[in-house]
Amino acid sequence: MTESADDPFADVRWTTCSLDDFRDLYWEIVAPRLRAEGRDPETDRPTHRWFREEGLRAFLAALRRHHGRSFGDFWREDLGLGGDEGYDWATDHDETRDALETFLDRRRRRHSLRESTIEAKRRRLNAYVLAYREANDTGDLLSPVARDSETPTHEAVHACYAAFDWINAREYSARTKARVRSVVDGWYQHLVGRRLAAVNPATGLYDEFKWQVESSDPSPLSHSHVRALVRAADSPRERLLVVALAAWGLRANEVASLHVSQFVRDVGEDEAPYVTFAERKNGPGEVNLVYGLDALDARLDELAAREEWSGYLFPSSRGADPHATRETVWSWFRELAERADLPERIDGERPSPQLCRRYWYDTYTSVLEAVLEGLEDIAAEQGSDDPRVVLSNYLSEERSRKVRREFMRSELAEAFEGSV
Repeated sequence: MTESADDPFADVRWTTCSLDDFRDLYWEIVAPRLRAEGRDPETDRPTHRWFREEGLRAFLAALRRHHGRSFGDFWREDLGLGGDEGYDWATDHDETRDALETFLDRRRRRHSLRESTIEAKRRRLNAYVLAYREANDTGDLLSPVARDSETPTHEAVHACYAAFDWINAREYSARTKARVRSVVDGWYQHLVGRRLAAVNPATGLYDEFKWQVESSDPSPLSHSHVRALVRAADSPRERLLVVALAAWGLRANEVASLHVSQFVRDVGEDEAPYVTFAERKNGPGEVNLVYGLDALDARLDELAAREEWSGYLFPSSRGADPHATRETVWSWFRELAERADLPERIDGERPSPQLCRRYWYDTYTSVLEAVLEGLEDIAAEQGSDDPRVVLSNYLSEERSRKVRREFMRSELAEAFEGSV
C-alpha cells in the first residue's frame, strides 16, 4: 500500500501527547490496519517499513522526538506486548540492518561472546546508525562503501566522520564515544574482510577524535556512578528503581514486589517514613525512607493515572504474576547501567542491583563514622577515648537515630541531587 494522501494523524497535536495518548493511538489507528491484514496487533509487531508504507511514519517520529522512545521500547515497555520481531534499528534500509545483524551473529558464534556483550555492541552500533542517518539524511550505510559503489572514497569517509561529529556534539561520555568508535571500526573491517565493502571509512577516527577516557574508575559503586544512573533514568519507573536499590538498600526481589500498602508515611515529627516487609531474609522488617519520597510520589502519580492498577509499584506487563520478577529488575538495571555508561566491571563484577545494596551499606557505614567523629570531643570531655560510649550511653535512642538519619539523608542527597 502506498502512502495515502489522507493523514490519519492530521488532528493530532504531538507536542501534547502523553505516552497514554500514544497507546490510545496505537489501538485506535495502528491496530485496526494490522487486523485488516489478518495480523494480530498484540503479537505481530509492525516494522518501520510497514509504518512507512501505511503512511504512519509520523507516529514513530513523534514518539522518538517527544518521548525519546523507539518503537521497540514502546512495544515492550508501554504496550507490554510480545512477539518482538527484532531489534529496533534506527534505519529502514534492510540491507544495512542485515549487515549489522550478520556482524553481531558472527561475533556471537565465533568469539563466544555473552548475549549481554552482544546487546551492548548492538546499542553502540545503533547509536552510530542514528548519527549517520541524522548527519547524512540516509539510513543506507552500505552503498557508499560497496565494492561497486560510484561514491568516491573521500565522500564515504566524510559521511562517516560527519556521523561522529554528530555524536561528538551530543552529551555522550568519552568512554561511550570511544566504544562506539571501536565497534563501528570492527563492523567496517568485517565488511571489508567479507568483500562486502571496498573501504573502511573509520580507520582514521582514532587520530581525528582524541577523547580522553579516565584510565580507571573507583572500585565500589560510588556517588558518581549513582549520579550517572539518575541522569540516565528517563521515567518515574527508572528513577524509583535507582532510589529503591541505592537509597533504600532493598534487594531486587523486594523492589520487584513493592506494593503501595507497604509504605507508612503517617509518622511522628521526629520519625522517618518507612516501608514494611512481612517476610525478609532475616524475618519481618522495616526500612526507613530517609530519602527519595519525591521519586515514590512521581511513580504513584504515574500509576494512578492508569484505568486499572493493582497497587504494585512495578506491575507486570504479562504473565500470571501481578508484579515484576527479580530477573526483570536485574534486566532493567543492567539496561540502565549500560545507558548510564557505567564501567563494565565495578569492584570486579558487572554493575548489578547487588552493588547498589552494597553501596547503601557502605554509605551507611561512612555515615556512622562521620557521626562518631562528631562525638569525639564530647567523649574526651567525658573521659573516654571511644565516641561509641557517647552514642550508646549519653544520647537517647531516638536522638541517636535522628542524627544517623540526618547524616544519611545528606549523603544520599549529595549522590542523587548532584546530577541535576
